[in-house]
Amino acid sequence: MKDPRDIIIKPVVTEKSMELLADNKYTFIVDKKANKTEIKNAVEKIFNVRVEKVRTMNVKGKTKRMGRFEGKTPDRKKAIVTLKPGHKIRLFEGM
Repeated sequence: MKDPRDIIIKPVVTEKSMELLADNKYTFIVDKKANKTEIKNAVEKIFNVRVEKVRTMNVKGKTKRMGRFEGKTPDRKKAIVTLKPGHKIRLFEGM
């Protein structure tokens, strides 16, 4: 079993993800090989909350240019975690 801190890489802090906080939904960048069950268990263990639902999506990297050189940002996996009513993650409060 993987360490939960290897599965959850970092939270996503954008305008859209901040609007989802009103619906008790939190957004994270997660390990590309992690499945929904692993993500659920990792969030519950790290933040001591109860997870109701996990939605995941694979985000393709964008092509970027610097002068005549072309590169690509890395692909990543994003998870939107819905918590059960009454549970909150303190990391996101006050943003």
